[in-house]
Amino acid sequence: MRILFTGGSGKAGRHVVPYLVSKGHRVTNLDLVDLDCPGVTTLKADITDSGQVWNALTMYAGFDEMQAGQGVQGYDAVVHFAAVPRILIHPDNETFRVNTIGTYNVIEAAVKLGIRKVIFASSETTYGVCFASGTRQPEYLPIDEDHPTLPEDSYAMSKVCNEGTARSFQARTGADIYGLRINNVMEPQDYAEKFPDFIENPDQRLRNFFAYIDARDLGQIVDRCLATDGLGYQVFNASNDDHSVNLTTPEILARHYEGVPVRGDLGEHETLYSNRKAREMLGFAQEHPWRRYLDDPRGKK
Repeated sequence: MRILFTGGSGKAGRHVVPYLVSKGHRVTNLDLVDLDCPGVTTLKADITDSGQVWNALTMYAGFDEMQAGQGVQGYDAVVHFAAVPRILIHPDNETFRVNTIGTYNVIEAAVKLGIRKVIFASSETTYGVCFASGTRQPEYLPIDEDHPTLPEDSYAMSKVCNEGTARSFQARTGADIYGLRINNVMEPQDYAEKFPDFIENPDQRLRNFFAYIDARDLGQIVDRCLATDGLGYQVFNASNDDHSVNLTTPEILARHYEGVPVRGDLGEHETLYSNRKAREMLGFAQEHPWRRYLDDPRGKK
């Protein structure tokens, strides 16, 4: 597929883009920062400028496309990851502005240009736990896509707003628009650099539901979204199958979630940030569990 990927130079994008290229897709990166990925052109553009987004979607993806002499080819899909990535980087109103206006511009341009597949990055923060003031308990576990979304912070508010924007554009156009509520993204080096501390001090993972998503497995989820047609508007939790700490599910529940209803039977190490929908509807199957890289429970290779 010919794909415009916004935010491909970010923490997640710089792994997802190469994954998509490895699967045979032609990817153009729309970002403010270059991405060093063979075969990928980076167009530097501001997603809050509608004209720049429209223009990027109607340009060549590289010099090689000019050779055929057939003009600019249309994109088959848009993957939208560009955003202010969390609170406490910019003032709150700027975070909300960039994320909401940028998402509106990207989806509007895509569907009005006839693109029938849009995938956008939402967030685990939409459930209101990650950036809550104090400790907020989920209404039930495991967290699935039906759990209420009621955040307190500008970043998560922007992601909830973006989901509403996406749903409205899908209702009007009938395009497939899928949102990914992405959990805490882990890069390959994080297993050696961060996970030993997660294992020694597991309580720090409470705000992330003790979950994580390997950046390469996130690439697989995006690729599965590209390959799965006809679902209309959907949101999917994006996480790996297991916890990011070396505690069992019963131990985590007893330690942190006393009184929180648990729905169904959970496996000994089954994530509390449910990825069941992605597994069942998209065919996602994780390839990078942390234990592959840190076999010793103490965090040593």
